Amino acid sequence: MQKIFYLSTCDTCKRIMKEIKIPQSFIKQDIKTEALTEEDIEHMFNISGSYEALFSKRARLYKERNLKDAGLLEEDYKHLLLEHYTFLKRPVIINNDEIFIGNSKKVVEAANKSIHSS
Repeated sequence: MQKIFYLSTCDTCKRIMKEIKIPQSFIKQDIKTEALTEEDIEHMFNISGSYEALFSKRARLYKERNLKDAGLLEEDYKHLLLEHYTFLKRPVIINNDEIFIGNSKKVVEAANKSIHSS
């Protein structure tokens, strides 16, 4: 599977997609208009090995709900990811059996290399 989960209103997501030149073959899912499903989250988990790795601790709701002090477990992260799209660390790029989560320079470079080396 080749897929990118992103937010169309996020300038960082748009910049990364342009920078990487996401191929037409990729499925693009705007998580605001097309909600994440349990199947989406499970697939990401199976590649990454962690729901927490997919979770954005920068999300406004994370701060508003004081979740930092809640002692969240993997199942909690999964439920929160399904509850609201802003909890997903974006973008998430899946290139076959590889997953690239977030927008750090290192992650974006690795995704670019993976996508364009095949």
